[in-house]
Amino acid sequence: MEFFDSHCHLDPMRSGADLPEVLARARAAGVVGMTVIGTRAADSEAAAELAAREIGIANAAGIHPNDVHEIEPDEWDRITRLIASGKAKAVGETGLDWYRDAAPRELQRDFFDRHIRLAQTLGLPLVVHTRESIRDTLDTLREACGRGPLAAVLHSFTGTAAEAAEAVELGCHLGFSGMVTFRSAAELRVVAAGVPLDRLLIETDSPFLAPEPFRGRRNEPAHVVHTARCLAIARGEPLEKFAAATTANARRVFLRR
Repeated sequence: MEFFDSHCHLDPMRSGADLPEVLARARAAGVVGMTVIGTRAADSEAAAELAAREIGIANAAGIHPNDVHEIEPDEWDRITRLIASGKAKAVGETGLDWYRDAAPRELQRDFFDRHIRLAQTLGLPLVVHTRESIRDTLDTLREACGRGPLAAVLHSFTGTAAEAAEAVELGCHLGFSGMVTFRSAAELRVVAAGVPLDRLLIETDSPFLAPEPFRGRRNEPAHVVHTARCLAIARGEPLEKFAAATTANARRVFLRR
């Protein structure tokens, strides 16, 4: 079976000298693809370098909403140059975070709009972070879709069934992380079970959100297999079918260029 981790952070700050071993464990587990996500200019550039030398790795470049108030003066220009050069397969991680609320909301909205317009201009997928902001996120995406096509991925989705259906109606893919395996996440598993299979992605968000049975430890792409198994059971589908479909979905979204 083949698996694709559609959202992970493997920059030197988070993986460091362990990166070769992390990649080797992922390959051994059947993870044939990964999308390495940028949250600032430096890790976006590192992700591009990793994708250039490793088969099956896509990369995204962007500025995380929790960081937009702390960036250096040249960081947005570095992001736009990297993406315009063709060295990124997706735009983001961007979005709105009303949980931490560290960055001013209007500044988050400004950068979210910048990322959206860049993705639309270049025809690239958009990787979206939303935390306690799903209503504003969906409204912003709906407005953007009125301007033109937009292929958005709502990563680590934790919304309701109605919000999932609305996102699907807008053309989004929904990524489910290790959170869906938690004993307390029964409702989220029900939501995931109702998402059309061709719009569903699996992810680790490593090194965060490790699934059961690794909860509380550092996460890594190899662990996406546990999330896949949990979701396949919740959906009543054979793991082989589920793995093949989510891998095909991720390749279609992130490796089409």
